[in-house]
Amino acid sequence: MAGRKRDKAGRPGDRKGGPAKTRGRPERDGTAKAANKSRAKPAQGARDTRAAQKSSPKPAPNARPQQDSKQAPQLFDRPLTPHSGSLPAERIPVILESVDDQGYQLLDSGKGEKLERYGPMRIVRPEAQALWPRRMKPGEWDNVDAIFTGDTEEDGLGRWAFPKAPLGETWPMQLMGVDFHGRLTSFRHVGVFPEQLAHWRFMVSEIEARKGAPAKVLNLFGYTGVASLIAANAGAEVTHVDASKKAIGWARENQALAGLENKPIRWICDDAMKFLLREEKRGNGYDLILTDPPKFGRGPSGEVWQLFDHLPLMLDVCRAVLSKNPIGLVLTAYSIRASFYSIHELMRETMRGAGGRVESGELIIRESGGEPFEARALSTSLFSRWLPHE
Repeated sequence: MAGRKRDKAGRPGDRKGGPAKTRGRPERDGTAKAANKSRAKPAQGARDTRAAQKSSPKPAPNARPQQDSKQAPQLFDRPLTPHSGSLPAERIPVILESVDDQGYQLLDSGKGEKLERYGPMRIVRPEAQALWPRRMKPGEWDNVDAIFTGDTEEDGLGRWAFPKAPLGETWPMQLMGVDFHGRLTSFRHVGVFPEQLAHWRFMVSEIEARKGAPAKVLNLFGYTGVASLIAANAGAEVTHVDASKKAIGWARENQALAGLENKPIRWICDDAMKFLLREEKRGNGYDLILTDPPKFGRGPSGEVWQLFDHLPLMLDVCRAVLSKNPIGLVLTAYSIRASFYSIHELMRETMRGAGGRVESGELIIRESGGEPFEARALSTSLFSRWLPHE
């Protein structure tokens, strides 16, 4: 539904296909305008209802109101599937660390901020978890291209300051040999979540190990498409879903920049849950599913996504559309106040009777440079993934 604050799309969340990713973007749904319009001119159904009320007898004083037989159905009325059998094996806690890539480095952190390099750009952004002092000298922190200022909350809006010279919205980047655009957004994200390099390296290894037909990858809440491009470049057939038209547009631009126009990628602008439910009815299957849902978001038709309300059903349908020879199901969860145990136990219950193993924990990025034993680690998100083999 929502589609990953990330900004995970423009976060729209960087993070992280369904409703537009809204990890860091407040939603504006025009509710007030719609309400004013409905007061000015009631709909035909409303006039019919009022006429019926006038002609019907008054209920008894203590009578319970009757439920309208024409009441709008629930947005997602598919029940959870009851699964039996043993829980999958587990491996916890697992800390997945994104090592340095040519295109990204966490240079330093501290005093509530982090200093990063994205391609040629040096950027300073708020980081509430960086409680420690900085390692680098002040001059290193001053020698930057962009600084995010404004609301320091994860979902807060702000603006970018440019100490050296004004910069455009985008700049060239590359991760794992795939070119794309970095992007400065008003909700602090930059069009990619480098901590997911740990997931992407696992993904590429599994895709390249496949014999015969190429692996089919489903990227839900796909944002600007970096994961989709890396998967396609490794030889997969990719279906990329995000509810934000803007994010889909950015992803297509990244595809052109990477020179991967001929790779088999389906770009789908849709609500993630609606898409999943249709795929289940069609009997379609995927070998690897990446899902990076936001805390809250809206689909292209106003569908509302709430992580804690809808995640159990989403994972249940993901299980239903896994192929008979799967690679796995990978969930990343940003900006939620919960332990990794919450999504770990949910994933195990979802995959009850399927065998394999569930491993859960945190994604981290470690500082580069200096003495290795002094390099601090920043926790960026929770994750849980089911793998078909113990």
